[in-house]
Amino acid sequence: MHEQAHDLRIFAPEPPLRGHLPFGEPPGTPDRIEVTSRWFERGGRPWFPITGEIHYARIPRERWSEVLGHARAGGLDSVATYVFWAAHEPEPGRFDWTGNRDLRAFIQLAAAHGLDVIVRMGPWGHGEYRYGGFPDWLIERGLKTRTDDPDYLALVRPLYAQIIAQLDGLTHAEGGPVVGAQVDNELYDQPGHLATLREIAEDLGLRVPFWTATGWGGAQVPDTLLPVYSAYSEGFWEDSTVEWPAFAPFHFRYSEVRDDLTVGADLREALDGIAAEAAEPLKHDDRTPFATCELGGGMHVAYHRRPLVSPEDVANLALAKIGSGSAWQGYYMYAGGTQRTGAHGTEQESQATGYPNDVPALSYDFHAPIGEHGQIRPHHHALRRQHLWLQAEGRRIAVMASTVGGGDEGPDELRWAVRSDGRSGYLFTTTYQPPKRPLAAQSGVQFTVRFDDAEVTVPTKPIDLPAGVSVVWPLRYSLTDTLELRSATAQLLTRLDDLVVLAATDGVPVEIVLGDGTLVDLPAAPGPDCLIDLDGVRLLILDDASANRLYRLPLAGRDRLVLADAPVYAEDGGLALHTDHEEVAVAVLPAPDALEAEGAQVEAAGTEGPWTRWTITTPGVGPVPLDVDQPGPATAPEPRRGGPMNRLSAPTDYSGAAQVHLAVPDLGAADRTLLRLDWTGDTGRAYIGDAFVSDHFWHGRVWDLDLSAHRDAVAAHGVRLELLPWRRSTGVWVDPSVRDVEDGITIRSATIVRIGKVILRAVPS
Repeated sequence: MHEQAHDLRIFAPEPPLRGHLPFGEPPGTPDRIEVTSRWFERGGRPWFPITGEIHYARIPRERWSEVLGHARAGGLDSVATYVFWAAHEPEPGRFDWTGNRDLRAFIQLAAAHGLDVIVRMGPWGHGEYRYGGFPDWLIERGLKTRTDDPDYLALVRPLYAQIIAQLDGLTHAEGGPVVGAQVDNELYDQPGHLATLREIAEDLGLRVPFWTATGWGGAQVPDTLLPVYSAYSEGFWEDSTVEWPAFAPFHFRYSEVRDDLTVGADLREALDGIAAEAAEPLKHDDRTPFATCELGGGMHVAYHRRPLVSPEDVANLALAKIGSGSAWQGYYMYAGGTQRTGAHGTEQESQATGYPNDVPALSYDFHAPIGEHGQIRPHHHALRRQHLWLQAEGRRIAVMASTVGGGDEGPDELRWAVRSDGRSGYLFTTTYQPPKRPLAAQSGVQFTVRFDDAEVTVPTKPIDLPAGVSVVWPLRYSLTDTLELRSATAQLLTRLDDLVVLAATDGVPVEIVLGDGTLVDLPAAPGPDCLIDLDGVRLLILDDASANRLYRLPLAGRDRLVLADAPVYAEDGGLALHTDHEEVAVAVLPAPDALEAEGAQVEAAGTEGPWTRWTITTPGVGPVPLDVDQPGPATAPEPRRGGPMNRLSAPTDYSGAAQVHLAVPDLGAADRTLLRLDWTGDTGRAYIGDAFVSDHFWHGRVWDLDLSAHRDAVAAHGVRLELLPWRRSTGVWVDPSVRDVEDGITIRSATIVRIGKVILRAVPS
């Protein structure tokens, strides 16, 4: 075995600057929020925020609580949301805050789920919204938008006044959840205007601890705004000739560099004539903490380019940013949604509105951790593992500085980082990069980390690190006042009472070393029953699969650990579980005496190690295959190009499309019912009667349609599909893993997926 002995010298970080930034709250404010040069503080203690983007106006109001519940269960402590101007002022002077436009109600519901809120106020937001969220009537006036032009600002002031009225009584200083506001979005060369927008909002009475602006792309951000950053593993905005964006590999390395010049670069070049390479990169800023607001939680698709971002891509990128020193994890998107429809039709951005790319007319799924129709995806679970750790250790991690290395000598050099307070910390190392350019396994890996007062060698004997993994190993972690975990080749997940939970990594042997050098034997293979009793503390070592099932949720008045086969979140003192399987298992620690269920049958199923298990049976849920005939002949329209960058345009002529009618059985009493199509082709539209309900640019994943709101119409009309055939010669880019499909249309399967909702409650003793 070729040994790689890495010797790392770690120094105590310098104390942060304080009081030099125009953010935070004055002394004496309850639960005071402050901003230092390196981290955030709340109530006098370091704080590591975790935020996910959720667009209230793109989600049916009746589903808000479910989405927010899953977000909170996923480990978020806050959500961010765009306020799309066009959705709220469709006509000059007529504002609408009703239905799923009700920003105030959304914020109040977020607070009920224990979530803070960051309001992205615009006026321009983008988010693939028509004209970036500007109303058509504003565009028609030909003003110098996104500048300090007085005529433009005269329209911005009433918009801001309306937004701020919605926030009345809900700001953090008033005891509410609103902790921050973003002005505009991706504005690179108007720092004076960005400063003006904050001034207008404050003049209208808004007081929040955080005022932010997107800092990527070499943006010129004024000192009165906190720059926040992005990182994506792919980009639909790249050209169809780009196999993998040049920016992507950087985000799978550890680096203190925060900026990315290429996110949104096509729009900047198309609208302003500024190429990414011509922008002035923002230098490393040691006066502000490293904060992110757009870590790619997935990726949208455009007609010309349709990326596949995997759950592994999302999780490994996010972990790399923590290793790089991030002090605020923010995801875009965390929950997908559906584009709005207004007086001009569907309100997606397109080449018709001067955007370089055509995107789907309705779907804004983004392959987010929570999908457009509430689908819970694998990266929701993978990210939750990181968030459980940040919830447990965020106060310590926030103050730890990062030392990064590896990867400079080529793609096969081991990449590593240490995040440390000078005495203890975490060692990060990775062999992960997406399959387009994978990294090799590493043999004989061993690190010696030298602190000022001690050194730690981990593992004690060199090991082989498999390809495609990222690990975070604790160093000198305090288990009790008198007992230290010197090192472990397993990742810390959470701790509850006297129980510390760690997760093994597939292919990496688990080694537990105490502070005196004692190696602790595992009593069993990692899993729910691998429990180690030590003096005053217990260690639970989960396997990879079990770690992905782990939640920490309140039940019957206290926090408990939950292992669930189906997505679950806290609701009204109980647990809400969404399942598309008739039978699932739930285990709880510490367990209540018994569980009862609304909407299902519950039966005690014994114990597994320290866990008490129940079996939940939910009749009438699960998949129902549909009989479907293969589509008849279809003719694709001739390819068109358009927009400011002359890219392929989405078809609008469906006269030659294959027509497929699906008869749908009775939807039953399921909480939600999806139609799931596994197909190949180019683009498709779905209708129920005459209503256009969904569209899809085929990219290799299934097409989900939510039928729940159309029960009567589905019973009367079924679902009609209009499908256009795939033609490789058109030049649309799809991922190499799905590229070898035949021209034409194939429906591999059509399935009704019935999803039940079960409420679990503890039975009082």
